[in-house]
Amino acid sequence: MKGRVVLLDVVAGQKAAALMVDGRLEDIVIDDPGDTPLPGAVHRAVADRPLKGQGGVTLTLGHGAKGYLRNAKGIAPGEKMIVQVSAAAEPGKAVPVTPKPLFKSRYAIVTPGAPGLNVSRRIRDEAERDRLLEAAHEVMAGAAEDHGLILRSAAEGVDEVALAEDVAAMRDLAAAVMADASGGPELLVDAPDAHLLAWRDWSDPDPDEVIEAEGCFADHGVLEAIDAVLSPAVALSGGARAFVEPTRALVAVDVNTGADTSLAAGLKANLALVRELPRQLRLRGLGGQITLDLAPMPKKERLGFEQALARAFRQDGADVVLAGWTPLGHFEIQKKRDRLPLAALWPEGA
Repeated sequence: MKGRVVLLDVVAGQKAAALMVDGRLEDIVIDDPGDTPLPGAVHRAVADRPLKGQGGVTLTLGHGAKGYLRNAKGIAPGEKMIVQVSAAAEPGKAVPVTPKPLFKSRYAIVTPGAPGLNVSRRIRDEAERDRLLEAAHEVMAGAAEDHGLILRSAAEGVDEVALAEDVAAMRDLAAAVMADASGGPELLVDAPDAHLLAWRDWSDPDPDEVIEAEGCFADHGVLEAIDAVLSPAVALSGGARAFVEPTRALVAVDVNTGADTSLAAGLKANLALVRELPRQLRLRGLGGQITLDLAPMPKKERLGFEQALARAFRQDGADVVLAGWTPLGHFEIQKKRDRLPLAALWPEGA
């Protein structure tokens, strides 16, 4: 199966979407059958109590859900605010939220509290940037003064009518939600489902084909690819192997050189991991603290490894912090939990 193909299916009654590129699984999203608040959901929240010594405050989000807001200085108990879930949480924990919600569509992001019109840096043609900004000015003329707009890279080449409709929908949604601050804790905008996420976030570049049919995962090799992702073992180039194993405290990644016994075997295996690690973490839905137990390599090669790792995550678009080396020679990463783990969502026997 050549090209960039988006597959929309239903698995165990839940919407699911897969992105295949030249027959290889590049991304997978599945709806959560539970009622845990998910990234992207917007709530009217009520401040509960400050957490002394942490600088944060817990929030009531409605329907028994709890949120946690960092840097909450000056927020009094009972205060109401509009917040957006910013990351997934472990079971039983309050979900992280931000008081600066973003309203994201296929072509645009409306930013309440951050005025100004901007175009993605990935659009480099000056004439196209000017065209998009002119169209954005017209649509946002009636928006609230403190609402800004970012035109995403997917907007490049889109005609003015389609762009205006897309931006206007987010403009109006943002205005309605931000004005709805009175009342008790309540879900105002649900998190996007799997099919909407695929339509919104896999549009750059546009897919060569979109297949929406029940059973299309089985017909196009997605099930086999998911089985491989759910296994701890990861085959790397050059015969090396890695093992990705989440625990309650962290995600452990172990790298082995395999049958290669050359002097450069460790460095080659570690660089092979760099090329594959962002994809593996994305597919598995893993985040938080990630500890790499790398294959032995000379200390003089560490800087090159770090630069390659930073470049790989930057190209992937993942929100990560490269924390650095431990005294035992492990490398630590902190990655945003932007989705639930695949293992928790994928039904047994699917």
